[in-house]
Amino acid sequence: MLVIVLENAPPRLRGRLAVWLLEVRAGVYVGAYGRRVREMIWEQVGQNIEDGNAVIAWAAPNDAGFEFDTCGKNRREPVDFDGFRLVAFWPDTKLGAAGK
Repeated sequence: MLVIVLENAPPRLRGRLAVWLLEVRAGVYVGAYGRRVREMIWEQVGQNIEDGNAVIAWAAPNDAGFEFDTCGKNRREPVDFDGFRLVAFWPDTKLGAAGK
């Protein structure tokens, strides 16, 4: 299983993903492909995401049962913690010092 979620993606990228994957909700694409096709699709996302951001998750034979990666500008970033992938949240720079 393969899942890609896009935010603020250009329409041409959404159309390109619709060729390979099923869009089950706005910006949420699912499919079932092997490593080579998954990497090709993810490369297309990385090249065409522009100001948006994306996350990909796929089934993997590890303790969590899946792997994931991100691209684009996002507060969430994958980090490795003793071989286990977690998500780090970075401060929202748009809020400013007052937090408003």
